[in-house]
Amino acid sequence: MSEHQPPRRNHLGQGIGFDVPGWKPRAQPPKTPMIGRFARVEPLDIGRHAAELHEANREDAEGRNWTYLGVDGFTELDAYRAWLEKMSAGSDPMFHAIIDLATNKAVGVATFMRIDHGNGVIEVGNINYSPRLQRKPAATEAMYLMMARVFDELGYRRYEWKCDSFNEPSRRAAQRYGFTFEGIFRQAVVTKGRNRDTAWYSMIDREWPALKSAYRRWLDPANFDASGRQRERLSALIAAAR
Repeated sequence: MSEHQPPRRNHLGQGIGFDVPGWKPRAQPPKTPMIGRFARVEPLDIGRHAAELHEANREDAEGRNWTYLGVDGFTELDAYRAWLEKMSAGSDPMFHAIIDLATNKAVGVATFMRIDHGNGVIEVGNINYSPRLQRKPAATEAMYLMMARVFDELGYRRYEWKCDSFNEPSRRAAQRYGFTFEGIFRQAVVTKGRNRDTAWYSMIDREWPALKSAYRRWLDPANFDASGRQRERLSALIAAAR
């Protein structure tokens, strides 16, 4: 995948960006489910999802999943439900529950956020995969479904992933999923009373066709043996696509 378009110059000889003909602001993501073979990603419904998510998160007994999120874990369902209601009250971020189709239960959360319709930029964030979702094909497919909505369905130009610079699992996941590291924003925010340097990653529209092909090959039933183990690793397919 080419990192840059050929350089262009204006009549003064100054370098300028490539044209984006016919560009129009992109639409808000719809509140409809995204359905795959392993996972369904659907708009968060507190009444249907809160209890299942809370139960799944309780398996994270040490609270490791919450270290780099804006709040700590919730021992009580009512407190968790109240937090979800507050966080998902508006249109940005757009909270989604990730449903494991093997159990038909909510086992994770992810959002579309910082939605910039005018420039066609959107971020995936607030990702919280319970132990019931981690390291399962549904976890990867959920990210693919959200990417496909952003690029194929809505025509956004840029998809972002940001995380605490110390969050090594998130940084490894971003690279495995095909995002490109762009740098560290130092002292970007204060969270839980401490500094956070933020690592920025992105994926752009002209990279998507090759990445999509890698995902589709990885998700193909033929890529999994009788025990459900992958034959080809997504990271290897992503590297080949690049």
